[in-house]
This record gives sequence, structure tokens and C-alpha cells, in this order.
Amino acid sequence: MNRFLDHTGGVLTLVSLTATVAWGLLATDRLLLTPRARLLAQAVHRATAAGALGFLLTHIGVKVAENHASPGALLPFSAGLRGQGGLIGLGALAACLMVLAGATGALRRVFAGKRRTAHLWRALHACAYPAWCAALLHGLKAGRTPSPWVTACYALCLAAVACALVLRLLRARRTVPEGPRPSGTPRTAGTAPSGVPAPGARTPRHGLPRARSGPPRPAAPAHAAHGATGRAR
Repeated sequence: MNRFLDHTGGVLTLVSLTATVAWGLLATDRLLLTPRARLLAQAVHRATAAGALGFLLTHIGVKVAENHASPGALLPFSAGLRGQGGLIGLGALAACLMVLAGATGALRRVFAGKRRTAHLWRALHACAYPAWCAALLHGLKAGRTPSPWVTACYALCLAAVACALVLRLLRARRTVPEGPRPSGTPRTAGTAPSGVPAPGARTPRHGLPRARSGPPRPAAPAHAAHGATGRAR
């Protein structure tokens, strides 16, 4: 069992992290997914994130128990920046970023109250992207030469994240806000920016607003009207 986990723990961690990143990207779609589908995608995103953290702890525990890595290797790049030490450091960096992204995901309600904390939450939760990149390089280069099926899994992980990212970029491109109106173009009262009558607005007869023949006449002062009445008497 330890041998199986030693060989496949890192692969399962990367596959779970890939599913987490892909479902996180898909869960933000508002053009193709219904609200219920988005809730389902978010639930899958959280479930795969929990699985990725579980496989990560298993992977680290087996490596330390089999004396393939020391507990000090959990500190990123503690063994150097080049060679095998640098590759192990990439794995440690990916682990730290995964834990940070998972913690911010669990504490989302705490950050969602204000704008500043919301931007901070997005920046911290986005650590899952560099974590995925570092984990991919760590899995391909660190340790023994990967088997063909492992390389195929890594290729599928790369393709899945690339497709999810392309879909999100296309969605962002389609939802670009409408540009400003040209100067001098009036906007009719009771109409939306696109020219469609707003809900509840009264449309004038024949679809055209009534034009006034001239400026409105000012009301006569009260004392002037009283004087005119006295002279008439």
C-alpha cells in the first residue's frame, strides 16, 4: 500500500488539483450555465479541492515515512534553487500555495464583506494557478522518470485547464460592456440605453414625443392679477 501511494500519491494530487482549477474556472460562467448548474460546479470545485489537499497530505506523509524526503523539505527551496533541490522546492511551493488557496476558499464569507477584502480574497485564492504550474513541473521532473500513463495524465491535465481557461476568456470577451454614447446624442425619457422603452414607461402616441410650440408662459404674479381686477371694477 505504501508503495502504491508512493508511486501514485503525487499523480492523484495533481489530477485533483487540475479538476479543482478547471471546475473553478467553469463555475464562473454565466452564459452557458444556469444558476443551478453554477451551484453544482461550485460544489464539485470544493469537493475536488478537499480531495487534492487530502492526497497532498498523503503524498507528503509517505515521502517522509519512506525517507525519500526530510521534514525540512517542506520549506520551499530549502535545498537550493537548482537541480533536484530546486525541483523538490517547486513541490514544496505548490503545497504551500495549495494550502493557502484552500484556506481562503474556506474563509470566503469572511472576505466577502468589503471591496478591499474581496480583492484580497481573489488575489490569495488565485494562488491555485501558480500552485498547479509548480506541481506540474515537480511531477514531471522530480524523482524517477514518469511512466507513459503518468505522462498521459499530465497531458490531459494540461489540456483540461487550457480548455477551461479558453472558455473563460471567451465569456469575458462576450460580456464586454457597451461603449459610451456619442456626444450630442439625446436619450429619450423612459427608454433604456439600448433604445428599448424601460419597463413601466408610457409611450406617447404614434411613437413620437409631443413637441411644444414655444417656451412655457410664466405665471402672472398675484399682485398684478389683483391690480388688474381692481381697474376692471
